[in-house]
Amino acid sequence: MGSWGVKAKIREAVKRTSTNTILTQRASALCLYQISHVTTHHSLLYNDLYKPTHPLLLIKPDFYSFSSRSSNAFQLFNEMPHRDTELERTLFYHVIGLIKSFTARPTSFTSRIAHCLAFKVGALAHLPTSTSLLTAYSRAADFSSSWALFDEIVYRDVILWNAMITASVENQYFEVAVNLFLELMRGEGVGFDSTTLLIVVSASSHMGNLTQGRVLHGISFKAGSLSDSFLCNALIDMYAKCGDLSLSECVFEGMECRDLISWNSIMRGCAYNNYPEKSLCYFKKMTYSSEEADNVSLTCAVSASALLGKLSFGQAIHGWGIKLGYKDTSHNSFENSLITLYSQCGDIEAAEILFKEMKYKDVISWNAMLEGLALNQRIWEAFDLLHEMQFLGCIQPDSVTVLTIIPLCAELIFLREGRAVHGLTVRREIGSHLSVTNSLIDLYSKCKDVKMAEQLFKAIPGRDLVSWNAMISGYSQNGHSREAQYLFKQLLQSSSQFSLSTLLAILPSCDSSEFLQFGKSIHCWQMKLGFANNTLAINSLILMYVNCGDLLACFSLLQTVSAAAADIDCWNTVIAGCTQKGHFWEALKAFNIMREDPIIVCHDSITLFNLISACGNLELVFEGGTLHGLALKTSLESNIRVQNALITMYGRCGEIENARTIFRLSCSRNLYSWNCMISAFSQNKDGRKALELFRRIEFEPNEITIVSILSACTQLGLLRHGKQIHGHVIRFGFQGNSFVSAALLDMYSNCGRLDTAIHIFRSSPEPERSVAAWNSMISAFGFHSNGRKAIELFHEMWESGTRPTKSTFISLLSACSHTGLVDEGVRYYNNMWELFNVEAETEHHVCMVDMLGRAGRLDEAYEFIRQIPTRPEPGVWGALLSACNYHGDLKMGREVAELLFELEPDNVGYYISLSNTYVAAGRWKDAVELRRVVEDKGLKKPAAYSLIDVGMG
Repeated sequence: MGSWGVKAKIREAVKRTSTNTILTQRASALCLYQISHVTTHHSLLYNDLYKPTHPLLLIKPDFYSFSSRSSNAFQLFNEMPHRDTELERTLFYHVIGLIKSFTARPTSFTSRIAHCLAFKVGALAHLPTSTSLLTAYSRAADFSSSWALFDEIVYRDVILWNAMITASVENQYFEVAVNLFLELMRGEGVGFDSTTLLIVVSASSHMGNLTQGRVLHGISFKAGSLSDSFLCNALIDMYAKCGDLSLSECVFEGMECRDLISWNSIMRGCAYNNYPEKSLCYFKKMTYSSEEADNVSLTCAVSASALLGKLSFGQAIHGWGIKLGYKDTSHNSFENSLITLYSQCGDIEAAEILFKEMKYKDVISWNAMLEGLALNQRIWEAFDLLHEMQFLGCIQPDSVTVLTIIPLCAELIFLREGRAVHGLTVRREIGSHLSVTNSLIDLYSKCKDVKMAEQLFKAIPGRDLVSWNAMISGYSQNGHSREAQYLFKQLLQSSSQFSLSTLLAILPSCDSSEFLQFGKSIHCWQMKLGFANNTLAINSLILMYVNCGDLLACFSLLQTVSAAAADIDCWNTVIAGCTQKGHFWEALKAFNIMREDPIIVCHDSITLFNLISACGNLELVFEGGTLHGLALKTSLESNIRVQNALITMYGRCGEIENARTIFRLSCSRNLYSWNCMISAFSQNKDGRKALELFRRIEFEPNEITIVSILSACTQLGLLRHGKQIHGHVIRFGFQGNSFVSAALLDMYSNCGRLDTAIHIFRSSPEPERSVAAWNSMISAFGFHSNGRKAIELFHEMWESGTRPTKSTFISLLSACSHTGLVDEGVRYYNNMWELFNVEAETEHHVCMVDMLGRAGRLDEAYEFIRQIPTRPEPGVWGALLSACNYHGDLKMGREVAELLFELEPDNVGYYISLSNTYVAAGRWKDAVELRRVVEDKGLKKPAAYSLIDVGMG
């Protein structure tokens, strides 16, 4: 048969070879080195034993049992005419050399060609050749062919077994690798060596099976293989990855001869188990040994320095790395770790310089730089870098890239940019990664696009616990409590695996009294899972009880854990929760209990911030001043959040000069400082100073700034300035904000431009209208004596699905009062609780008394006050006194006034009102006597004033 016939046979054999299964490949360099070394040894041995003739022709049948494929190879050789022995020998060794070369970078196709050639020349019975061929199949991710070849070989030496076990590990069949080792141990004749143990220890490391690793350690000790430094290095790595760093250190300390890999393994193990201090300690010890640091050592040391924030130490290692020649090399893990070091230590400029000077950048380099920019709040530069990265030909964004940028969009609520990154994941086919999908669910949830998050969640074929937690948290954080709880119940039915994150995700769904019972069941479930002493779990439960209004359970839980687990975070949770839910006195009570606790818990800036806010809401200027002194005493007065809280507190208490002093002395004002001061001026009816401060603002205004300054324009009646602020609103894109829209409605309405207010209200889409916008518009109609339209708008609001609030009814009752719609007003008041589940408060009582008083129905107003279940506030009686004065009912007026003098003896308005009633009745003597009482008490009525815009500013 000629050469063309041989080639035809080879092509036919290639076609008959089975297709490969593509799997992930992972290499074991030591085993392959041994295979290559022993292959050469075997070849020399064969040459020495069988020099006269072809090696395979002298192999005895009882020494090698050939497979059917090997027999076919001999038959094929016998059929070939005109054989030349020297040519056959040359061809044989050429084929062996070719197979060896294929193992470097094999593919499934080249491995099949090598198999066919070996079959053709009869080299399959040559163990080194079969071993090389098995390795080639493994490296080509064709594990099934490796297994089939191994199964055909009857006589197997330890090198072949090692090659097959390595193939299993390379293709991530770790259980198969362990089973092969067990089969090797049970077999007779062929034993294992230290290389075998090294490979199986590597499999245990990948599996995270500590018990199995310990057994292998024992076998290694019994076999006397621990003198092999490679095996000891593998054991160090295995123990570290299984979480037992102490055993890893024991193996390291017990090594007689440590090499560079030993030091690198223990340093990586310390870093893996979050012990960067130990990692640096071993690095320092290595520098005193005979080993010289390599790229891996330097990378470990720099990473540990980054975790510890030791910039100077990292810089020293940077200089050492340059001295050793590791700058501008293709092994860029050292430079990548330096980018992370400088970024985490706040020197982002150095990180950028290093990144720009790198000659060999990989995707890890780009990801490290992206993360560094994000960490240092260089948000838009991070987006620019991602944009630049997409136009590179050699490097493209991967899953780590998008997992760096998506949480950034979620944190800053950048929905538009997040959607763009989502599109990138679809284009680059990265979106199928579960971690990416989970991150996108979190993004859309935080950006309040729950429907999109829900679609992504439902599209996941194999959800993990993170997916469930992200979706439950998304529902909880966006007020979809029932959906969150339903999904949680589904999780309970479908899985038995839960984590602390599951608990933290579901608890925020219990945000009102109707979910208290569900919250208590979660509390029981939390204790069953063993999270009873976990601080995060305790804080979440405390906040849940506060949100549900069960303060007794909240304080009971706090006192139960205070002796063991309560820290300042627990106390801050109680105080902040009470403050946010309006339980201001309870917040102050919690602080007093905290200070009396025998275990010393020191307050921090968060404690003072919430306590000062509580004092501001209660208008307790003395207690607020005491907390101010405590802040000065504990050096917390420089904290910007405490300063802003003090400005707000003093503003609400009318101490505007104290607020100005704090603002003026602040050295680190932020936008919220300016907002607090502008708001303080507005609340104290000093709109002129609010406008002056707004002109000097040092930051770009936000929605809060706009609302505060619009309130000032409303007070001053300055339509011209209000229009200018409206221009700011449009320019900055704030018109979609519900509070800004409501403030604009109030401003135009109070400045006499009801038509503009209606236009602004109607131009906003109905689903996006907030309760504040509806309330402002109802109030505007009432203010302009258009009560019927106010009532129509109220019904339109109810039909749109917007639930009325107490402020809605204040506006509605006020509109009815100003337009004389008494019967309608009484009907709405009576139906507040029954139809709308809104409980009447002092403001509603004042509106009702004012409405009945304006209509001259004073007896009804008096009886209405008497029937209020709680003790009426002075303002309610004050409204009746004004009505008595208006209608000249002296008898009832005197009775109501005497009552008010007892409740608020320093309120000059009540004296003036009764005095005017006396004057109207012609009783000048009584009026003069009452005026004399006012003078004796030193009471003064604030002077009234009118405003007109004459071109202010």
